[in-house]
Amino acid sequence: MGTIDTSEFRKKAKIIFEGQPWIIVENDFVKPGKGQAFNRTKIKNLLTGRVLDKTFKSGETFEEADVSTVNMQYLYRDGANYFFMNTQNYEQIEISGEVMEEASKWIIENAVCEVSFWGERVIGVTPPTFVDLVVTYTEPAVRGDTANNVTKKATLETGAEINVPFFIESSMKLKIDTRTGEYLQRST
Repeated sequence: MGTIDTSEFRKKAKIIFEGQPWIIVENDFVKPGKGQAFNRTKIKNLLTGRVLDKTFKSGETFEEADVSTVNMQYLYRDGANYFFMNTQNYEQIEISGEVMEEASKWIIENAVCEVSFWGERVIGVTPPTFVDLVVTYTEPAVRGDTANNVTKKATLETGAEINVPFFIESSMKLKIDTRTGEYLQRST
């Protein structure tokens, strides 16, 4: 991979910092009246998820992080590990629950996810942006609870808990935005 200097910092650019891959979450170029210009950034470690506010001097260079993504189909879970298949070459890989993090709340068998690699190492799984999941449990609506924007908790087939409107009942299929964990609409 090549190098990237602070003038090329953009959101989602990936760099090697302190020997690990980081993604730039925010970047502000600052040119004070006196002194050297600098970049005020917020970076996120792609291995640990740790977020840092960091200031870099203008002109500093970094190695680009060799991070690639592959579309993979979720097959099944065995204990704490998840198994995926590359949709291009049908190779199967095993991903630990620690790497799965939040993604495990939103995927069901056969879902196609974006799997991120740093070299050969899996560093993250991104579920589809929108998923259709079945409600396995929610409190029944009580007659008279019709106030605007009133919500209740619902448990989905993956174990995720979300807020839903009062008219939602168990066994309904819902469309969920996995970026926010919010209910969007009923699905058919």
